[in-house]
Amino acid sequence: MHNRSFAIRLTTLGLALFVSGCTLAKVDVNVVSERTSLENQVLGTYNSLNEDMLLVASVRGVSPTGKIDAPPRHTPEQADATRALETIAFHADDIETFKRFGWIGENQEGLLTPFTRETPKVTSVELKSFAANYSEAEFQQVVKEVNQSRDVLMMRVVQTNENFTSKDIPAIRKVFAKINRQNSAPGTKVQEAGGAWILL
Repeated sequence: MHNRSFAIRLTTLGLALFVSGCTLAKVDVNVVSERTSLENQVLGTYNSLNEDMLLVASVRGVSPTGKIDAPPRHTPEQADATRALETIAFHADDIETFKRFGWIGENQEGLLTPFTRETPKVTSVELKSFAANYSEAEFQQVVKEVNQSRDVLMMRVVQTNENFTSKDIPAIRKVFAKINRQNSAPGTKVQEAGGAWILL
């Protein structure tokens, strides 16, 4: 079983912890054996971002004395990041299927690139039905929402790490692109540094 993109894996864990009311555990991203200093910083900041979101989500609404606690205040940026994580988790299965069909690929900017949709050569009745019933408009909307969410999370990494500025965004995009490629299933379309598209 292949790994999902690191954002999807962390989001899924976060939602599971929220639903079950479990205590927050350290979320560890370990998808490459050797990482650059920038990659370590980006992933460390992303881990912290996910932990912050989980802590906010796991705050009890009633104190031990029975008093109802006010919900924690969120900055607009925190709220945007939370929505972004939820959107990515919500569309995770569809995105994986789109990749399998060759309808999208992971580009070098850390985003998804849509391709012309062709009828996939699959034997599963369920997958054939999925492909036939997904309209072009719905497909484009899902890709747009996930890309917007990825953009929000990349910007949030910059906002929450004092070592990053807007000048680091191109390099951060490359880190996200690298991790997304490494966690994609064989057969996924990925963009090389020169711009060419290949299959993993």
